[in-house]
Amino acid sequence: MRNKIYFGHPINTYGTPLESRLLTEIALAFPEWEIENPNQEYHQKGCRGCEAEGGNPMEYFFDEVLPDCRAGIFLPFRDGMWGYGVFSEAIVLREQECPIWEISPDGTIVPIMDLDGDLELSIEETLARILTSLGETIPY
Repeated sequence: MRNKIYFGHPINTYGTPLESRLLTEIALAFPEWEIENPNQEYHQKGCRGCEAEGGNPMEYFFDEVLPDCRAGIFLPFRDGMWGYGVFSEAIVLREQECPIWEISPDGTIVPIMDLDGDLELSIEETLARILTSLGETIPY
């Protein structure tokens, strides 16, 4: 079994041509790794199960998914700010002493040496970038 690299990215990129293109870029850059993409139905089911038990849906990723990953690659927003969940996932992998990288919308991949907390958005700021007040997805 190949090692897993987690692809943390904002949910408003899920199912988009950008996500598809970046998955291809990641696969080309890390051919020896299996990409763990959170945009999978079984992950959504895991989140719903965690939420149904009274937990935060992100706990599913922290407890069930990230411990099995040996690296991470993360997409911040176009202005360089990081969504709350994406930043939190990167922190977890860094604490596991896993290598982590940043990928830009154009596919440029650079190692992350230091996670700058000044670039982390709050939950509210993140939600304002990805969902309208009616729950519709805002384009990345």
